[in-house]
Amino acid sequence: MSASLPLVDIPFDRRHTCWFCAEPCAHQFDYHALGHCPHPSLAVPACKECLQIAEKAPLSSIWDCHSAVKDELMRRYAKHLAIGENWTQEELEESDFSCKVFEGFKKSAWFMYQVAKERVSVAPWPLSLKGIPLDTAGFGGGFEFDGVQFSSLAKAVEHYAKMLGLDKAFLHQLLAAVGRDRFGYAVRIARINIVSTAVVKRQVLRDILAEQALDYDSIGNDSLDDE
Repeated sequence: MSASLPLVDIPFDRRHTCWFCAEPCAHQFDYHALGHCPHPSLAVPACKECLQIAEKAPLSSIWDCHSAVKDELMRRYAKHLAIGENWTQEELEESDFSCKVFEGFKKSAWFMYQVAKERVSVAPWPLSLKGIPLDTAGFGGGFEFDGVQFSSLAKAVEHYAKMLGLDKAFLHQLLAAVGRDRFGYAVRIARINIVSTAVVKRQVLRDILAEQALDYDSIGNDSLDDE
């Protein structure tokens, strides 16, 4: 594991488990917080699959990122989760599957459903750094934009990316840079650059981050002048 960022406090009974899905893990996800983020940069334990998802959807906080990871896990394992919607464990055990293919399904289906259900439904433990709890106010829950209520920021990204034909990954990166409060701005930039190359999009992100750095420096200098 990298020691570049401080690792969150880990409860004794959650050691070596993924913060996102509670599976055994040997990795960590480094969340690099920008100026708008409500918490400092930190690292959380993560399994390989959740790590790969989280790296593509940092969004505006670790809690928004968590929602994005759970949404993607639900999408990936929709067929496994559907087993529990269509069958009970008893029905599977009593089912009369004759061919080898369905016999294998009968033996493994309920286990696959249980694993998938646990991964998408388990709640993450509350985050703290060196014993100091992180404030979750206003983050990790629903998200509203333009009068529409979404279950999470990640769902809003998915909706607008699909509706407007936007680059979803680019919109994720923009929100990581500007924060959830500037969702409309992020969508506008994504629309302006809808046919831009990857090189141009990277430059747009660099320009936005540089502009924000100047703004934060200006705010800091104004605060010093007021003292």
